[in-house]
Amino acid sequence: MHKFILIIYLVCLMILPALGQYKTLHDFTARTIDGEVFDFSALKGKKVLIVNTATECSLTPQFNKLQELYEEYGGDDFEIVAFPSNDFGNQEPGDNEQIKSFCTEKYNVSFLLMEKISIKGENMHPIYQWLTSSEENGTLDGKVIWNFQKFLIDENGQPEGFLAPIAGPQNNRILEWLQE
Repeated sequence: MHKFILIIYLVCLMILPALGQYKTLHDFTARTIDGEVFDFSALKGKKVLIVNTATECSLTPQFNKLQELYEEYGGDDFEIVAFPSNDFGNQEPGDNEQIKSFCTEKYNVSFLLMEKISIKGENMHPIYQWLTSSEENGTLDGKVIWNFQKFLIDENGQPEGFLAPIAGPQNNRILEWLQE
């Protein structure tokens, strides 16, 4: 009987660390477009749409649809987080102040704008390292292929999927996900 208990104990010691090895979105912080540290644990209980953006991309008009989506669903249950990046086609040459001005003046963006980051390569931001690697997030590999790729994060901070850049913010997949 003692050997059996010892074996169960050893198995538990091996399994328990593996269960907690994956981070969630809520384990991260990042800087907002204004330079303030944002703790993603503030989004616990909300669905989150993460999107990499660029102000000089042919997909930039998606800011309008993102804002409409935010106005309809944003609040206690849903948040949009935009990460400007210059990683695709040098289509985000501006600094944080220029990006913020463009997004608020041209598109009236009121959802969360983060500081300009790198989302690929050796300087990839930790959130994008996590988003794009099943080894880090435990569920999906989601290589970013262009500006305006969208990641769906559930209320527990786990990635549930992603959509190609050309899929608009009011794509049926997103709307169905928001209504689940």
